[in-house]
Amino acid sequence: MSVLAVIPARYGSTRFPGKPLAKIASQMMIERVWRLSAAAEGVDRVVVATDDERILEAVQSFGGEAVMTDEHCRNGTERALDALKRLDSDAEIVINVQGDAPLIPPWVIGGVAEALRGDPALPMATPAVPLPPETEARMRGDKAKGSASGTTVVFGKDMNALYFSKNVIPFRRQPETGAPVYQHIGLYGYRRDTLEQLVALEPTPLELTESLEQLRALENGIPIRVVLTDYRGRSAWSVDAPEDAERVAEIIEREGELV
Repeated sequence: MSVLAVIPARYGSTRFPGKPLAKIASQMMIERVWRLSAAAEGVDRVVVATDDERILEAVQSFGGEAVMTDEHCRNGTERALDALKRLDSDAEIVINVQGDAPLIPPWVIGGVAEALRGDPALPMATPAVPLPPETEARMRGDKAKGSASGTTVVFGKDMNALYFSKNVIPFRRQPETGAPVYQHIGLYGYRRDTLEQLVALEPTPLELTESLEQLRALENGIPIRVVLTDYRGRSAWSVDAPEDAERVAEIIEREGELV
């Protein structure tokens, strides 16, 4: 099964215009994400899907592959499908890698590819990590103050997702007992026909309520396999604003490069 990793990368950003081209420890963020994706086991091809010639040229300058997509794509899922069509790719599996995740470990991407390769009946997969108690406590405190940062997931015995939420789920009646909390990592693997189906569906009530696009799949009965992973002591951080880029550079200086 051919696996295509697509990295959606828009130039426009309210908080951080030109974000994909921002330098982090002397390397553009989009180059970092491209190299991490290319290093993932089980990924056959990596392409950046963009709406801006500056990003296209930047990717080509470091030897990466990029494709121009429709500027009217509303989200990364639509841009991934648009890229797939424009490339005339025969890939059976598409992995949507967030372009603002320059610390995503290659083995996390590879784990999603492996799950879809290993089960041809699986329509969709996404990774999650267990939260240490101290991180869970901090997240619950942040959520109580109104933070929308971070998403959690609960899943059944079959490892298929039951629900994703911007709240910390499950709720604990007793602080020290109960099921673990798992943080969702915003990376998705789709069977080709599942990606086409999702883009064709209308937004759903829970999706709009939580602002979580993956809920559209669950509300329409499309199973999402949760792939448990481990950051192996590495820090996770996404880039939403210029100060986040500085934070990532500090992490790289302290922990070293992933590839």
